[in-house]
Amino acid sequence: MNIADKKRLLREMLYARRFEERCYEAYVERKIGGFLHLYPGQEACCFGVMEAARPGHDYVITGYRDHVHAIKCGADPKEVMAELYGKETGSSKGRGGSMHIFDVKHRFMGGYALVGGPFPLAAGIAKGIKLKGGDEIAICFLGDAANNQGTFHESLNMAAVWKLPVLYICENNLYGIGTRIDRSTAETDQHKRVSGYDIPSACADGQDLDAVFKAAKKAVDHVRSGKGPYFLELKTYRYRGHSMSDSNAYRSKDEEKEWGDRDPINHVRDEIINAGKLTMEEYKAMDKEIIDQIENEVIKFAEESPEPVVADLEKYVLAENDPWVQGGAK
Repeated sequence: MNIADKKRLLREMLYARRFEERCYEAYVERKIGGFLHLYPGQEACCFGVMEAARPGHDYVITGYRDHVHAIKCGADPKEVMAELYGKETGSSKGRGGSMHIFDVKHRFMGGYALVGGPFPLAAGIAKGIKLKGGDEIAICFLGDAANNQGTFHESLNMAAVWKLPVLYICENNLYGIGTRIDRSTAETDQHKRVSGYDIPSACADGQDLDAVFKAAKKAVDHVRSGKGPYFLELKTYRYRGHSMSDSNAYRSKDEEKEWGDRDPINHVRDEIINAGKLTMEEYKAMDKEIIDQIENEVIKFAEESPEPVVADLEKYVLAENDPWVQGGAK
């Protein structure tokens, strides 16, 4: 990856970080309700993988920490924020909220609240690709704790048997909500868990954009060439609690500092500065520009957008066969 690409990705990653931080503020201001799971600290995972893939062409699916993945696929940040605000202009018309961002136009096939739910859905998408003979791949992002679900084993076995074009990305941030991985999982190296399904796998430093890109490029090329599924584990860390209701009291300050010192954004920034292609003043100016853009465009759009109309409550509900709708139930 050349410096020009890294400079572009630095801006994208910084935008994602500021977007998520503004979500935090809006939640505290009670502009956003429900659940909210934020992504700061894990940016190199999404951007490194998607840089190796084809955003908007390949299909992407993930869990409930989904805002950044949607934006990287091409979703309009204004529509994502409007969805968080529960507005009619949101990506799911304000009906889904934080955990259910969806943008079929850019092939972002959704964030899902059910832990482990995307595993079989990704396999189904990949099966559809194979039946149609397309050159797309399905990319499934999920956290480490999801791998203890039965859907993990069932889906990977099926993907291997059918040689499906699906790439599973484990964003291993060491915790399932407040439970550390070594307290819940016998094999903490997640990439080793797929050996029983004869699926090639690898592990990379999720805080290093270069490392993620190189590992993801190999994985993407494998899947796209028709060789079947691939599993990539990325060791990373979330800088905030599991969700906004998480007090984050279960992690030590020393551990948080250790991972905070390995901030993926600062890593890329310092590399570009050391290469003489960016100054700290330019970086700060870019940061301010991003913050202003989010405030003046994204937040403004969300706050000024209309609320959903109560009369349209059932408009996007598939209920043709519901006896209550048909009048058959008493």
